[in-house]
Amino acid sequence: MQRNVETFIGCDSSYEEAELVLFGAPFDSTTSYRPGARSGPSAIRHESFGIETYSPYQDEDITDFKVFDSGDLELCFGSAESALSDIEAHTQKILADGKLPLLIGGEHLVTLGAFRAVQKKYPDIHIIHFDAHCDLRDDYLGAELSHACVIRRCHDIIGDGRIHQFCIRSGEREEFRFAKEHTDMHRFSLDGLAEALCEIGDKPVYFTIDLDCLDPAYFSGTGTPEAGGISFMQLLDAIEKVCEHNVVGADINELAPMLDTSGASTAFACKTLRELILAIMKNKR
Repeated sequence: MQRNVETFIGCDSSYEEAELVLFGAPFDSTTSYRPGARSGPSAIRHESFGIETYSPYQDEDITDFKVFDSGDLELCFGSAESALSDIEAHTQKILADGKLPLLIGGEHLVTLGAFRAVQKKYPDIHIIHFDAHCDLRDDYLGAELSHACVIRRCHDIIGDGRIHQFCIRSGEREEFRFAKEHTDMHRFSLDGLAEALCEIGDKPVYFTIDLDCLDPAYFSGTGTPEAGGISFMQLLDAIEKVCEHNVVGADINELAPMLDTSGASTAFACKTLRELILAIMKNKR
């Protein structure tokens, strides 16, 4: 693989030496409300040069680690399954080469492609899921592949007891009923995260962050904003806690940059991605 022409700031190691590989999935064809998340990955790269490689929160610098940015995949906007297959194949290549995949979405459905690949390598994997929405519908308007169904499709793969959901504050009644029986759901906040991580122990973790877990007062540039949610500092603290465990794959998704013309949401996403990279890498030392 060759580096993308424009990389996320500080992520300019070669593929061969990299321990972590970034890639973008600019896909939003199943977005149910306001489209635009397909522009998220490129906007995050471009605007990342407005922040520093150094994090005063973690006292770490991206340039001290080997991180490679392979750019955005070219995905078929007319077929969700085709797009997911391409994401899965790219993730599988990264894993086969002994590197950790970090996906930048795109809408949340892209998680399913990466998760399929990671689960094949780590069959006992758990999911830590931050989101405003349950994403547990069996279908959305007849489509089983939708950003409203992504965690339900992950459940189809790994079953009960291994999906841990936080900040959830929106969904159909049936989704909440399903969660009571089949997932470890924590509504409205991050309460219960420490207990869930203790239960997981050293088992492999796939960490998926839908940025609409944040309060739209902080992060308005997303397709389905929901009142309530957490702050940046709460998210950062949670990211550090999760990444103290055995994270083997991760993603960050649902930035729709044109929906916040101030640019604040994109800047927020850049900083969150920097902190996620550093939290993963410092605990892989």
